Order: sequence, then structure tokens, then C-alpha cells
Amino acid sequence: MRKINIAILGCGIVGTGVAKLLMDKQKVLESKIGASLNLKYVADLDTQTDRGIKFREGVFISDAAKAIDDPEIDIVVELIGGKNVAKDFILRALKNGKHVVTANKALIAEYGNTIVRTAATNSVDFAFEASVGGCMPVIKTIRESLVANRINSITGILNGTCNYILTKISQEGCPFDVALKEAQAKGYAEADPFLDIEGHDSAHKLSIVTALAYGMEINIKDIHVEGISRITPMDIEFAREFGYTIKLLAISKNNTDKVEARVHPTMIPTTHPLAHVHGSMNAVTINADATGETMLYGAGAGMMPTASAVLSDITDIARNIMVSSQNETSSATSRRRVPILGFQDSNITQIPIMPVTEINTCYYIRLAAVDRPGVLSKITGILGDRSISIQSVHQKGRRYNGPVSIVMITHVAIEKDVQLALKEIANLDVIPEEPVVIRIEDDITA
Repeated sequence: MRKINIAILGCGIVGTGVAKLLMDKQKVLESKIGASLNLKYVADLDTQTDRGIKFREGVFISDAAKAIDDPEIDIVVELIGGKNVAKDFILRALKNGKHVVTANKALIAEYGNTIVRTAATNSVDFAFEASVGGCMPVIKTIRESLVANRINSITGILNGTCNYILTKISQEGCPFDVALKEAQAKGYAEADPFLDIEGHDSAHKLSIVTALAYGMEINIKDIHVEGISRITPMDIEFAREFGYTIKLLAISKNNTDKVEARVHPTMIPTTHPLAHVHGSMNAVTINADATGETMLYGAGAGMMPTASAVLSDITDIARNIMVSSQNETSSATSRRRVPILGFQDSNITQIPIMPVTEINTCYYIRLAAVDRPGVLSKITGILGDRSISIQSVHQKGRRYNGPVSIVMITHVAIEKDVQLALKEIANLDVIPEEPVVIRIEDDITA
């Protein structure tokens, strides 16, 4: 039986999971691939910590270069994380003619275009299913299952940490910092949760799926990003009164000559399926012209869900290798059977991302205002001057003898006008706190 040699770089949580699956599922994988997946190396600087796996002698090494440069290695699996070292290892492996699999979304978001070009130059595959949505087959769905579709939009809950925190605030009314500490205690959030709670992890993933969906280069720098740290139980309760749920959404829309790509807290109707994705789970809805709405749901992180996605990439590449070995004349086609970014390299373009100031949507605005006659009319006057009309307004009583809360839902308005109006309102002497604004997505297909 043909033996396909694999090297894993990094034996942390996910690397350990991949090694376990390769060893535990060896027979079933052989029956599906028609080849033996041989774990030849697992490289990690720490070879002393027990991973709960009994490796064969010579498999667990500390020298990643030995694995990358071994001419017998067919597939390199990068699970180190980070950017610089991981990038160097991936590029070195590709130039050595190795196929590469990774789960490193931050690396792909920043250096993906360079990596894709390097893979193309060396006629090898670069696969990254596990970089978006954990065990959900988001990338395979966009790149293969929906190949005959024009994708209109993608809307997703792509960060389990934020979704867990918002679920805790919503269901238990606890403050943000309390919910965050619980997420950290349960292992859903890192000790430094910045990338998660401020939306950057979701933005990395959005940059990848946006490129795949629309045939454009990966572009992380122009994605608008906001996190959830200012969301309070009060906002979640007001949202509920208006018939909405607050989620941190990654939103991408195809406007043909330019696309929307943004990550921010969003109010969505409580009737929408994404409103019912709770805890640390992830979900993505994809709207396309032939299929309509498709929804994927599953664990977005964790050892075995992520390892499962990595194995799907390894299996795809192994099958391509088998076709190549059976018919040498088909080698070039089978080695890069599916284009890395879904479109042929010559058809990848630089589609601009629309500045967030140009988007049109409805808005939730919460103001803390001094309780004086004429305050509300002054606020609505400023909004009216910017052509922002109010759909509904609620005024709540004083908070601990302090200011009153004024909550508004606007009709569709231009972001630039809303931001200019809020800046003017914030400068009023009767507004002692910075306004809270949350965008509303009423038109995501249910």
C-alpha cells in the first residue's frame, strides 16, 4: 500500500489532536484513501511534556527543519501558531515541494496572498479548512459545494469566546467582565483575550471567506472591526424589547464592484436562526443565487473539532497524491485540482472593500442624558439635520439619580451621517457619557 509521509509542526492542543486522529483512525483512513498516512515526524521545541501519546522512536523531535527538509515528507502540517516562524516554515516547505496544511487564520489573513503565490509557483497544495469555523466545512462549502453559485453574502458568528460572553450576559444579566472571567476559567478565552473580544479573530476569518466567495485577494487591512467590550446587560435588554438579539457578526456582502466586509456587534431579529446560536458554538449563513440560504453550525474551536478539519485537508491532498501516483501525466492537475482561493489564479482580482462610512443600515442608539426640558428635541434635531429619521424612541427613568437613558432605533441611514451626528450629540453639555451605537441587520435572510 502506498505510504504518504506526514510531518506535524507544533504539538500543542490541536497538534496533539491531529496526531491522535492519525494514529487512532489509521485503518478507517486507509480504507477511505487507499493509502497509509504515516506520521513520520512531530516537531515541537518541548519534547518533554507528556501529550498522552506514545510515539514511535524518532517521531517526536525538536528540529522542525529536519522534518521540512526530509525529501520523503509529502505533507507538512503547520500548527505552531503565530506569524513569523510559521510563515518561514510554510514557505520553506512549499519551496521544498511539500503540500502544506494549516489552521493559522492570522497568518493567512496577513500573508495568505504570498503563500498562495508560492504554492502555485511550486505546483503544490496549500489547505486551511480548520482556519475558519473549526469543524464546520465553511471553506469546502464555499470553494466546492457552491461552485456554480454567485455568493451574495456571508454572515457568521465566528468566535466562540464572544458568543459565549454575549450568551452569559443575555441569559444571566451578568456584566461583561464577569462573563469574560468565566469564559477564561472554562478555557474558552485566552489569558489575553484581546484578539477575540475586540473582533480581530473574526476579522481574520472573514478576510479568508470573503476572498474565497468573490474571487479577490485576501484583504485584512480594510475590514472594519469592533469588539463587544462595551455591550452591557442594559443594551441586551433594550434589544430584546425591540425584538432583537445582539451577536458579534462577521458580515460580507457582494456589491459587484466592491464588497462590504465588517465585524461588529449587531442586532438581528430574534426570529433569525443565528439569534439562537448560544454558548461557544459558531454558525455561518451563506446566501447564494442558486441555493438561497445555507447555514452551517458547529464547534468553532477545540482539540478534536479542529483536528477533524485538519484531517479533512490531509485526506483531500492524500487522494490527489494517489491520483498523481497512479497516472503521472495527471500530476499537475491532481496536485492542484481545486484552486486554493476557489478561482483560477489568473482570475483573482483586487476588489475594493467599501469603507464602513458608506454602508446603509438601521441603528440602535443609546444616550445617557441630563433630565431637562427640550433635551430630546435637541437630539432629534441634530439627527434630522443629518437626514436620520427615528423609527422608535424609548426614554427610561433615572439611573441612581443620574441621567436618564434615551434609546432610539433609526430608519436606514448612512454610516457617515450617523457618526457625524453622534459626534455632535456627544459634545452637548447634557450628554455626560459617550453614546452607544449598534448596527441593525434586518435584511439577513431568515
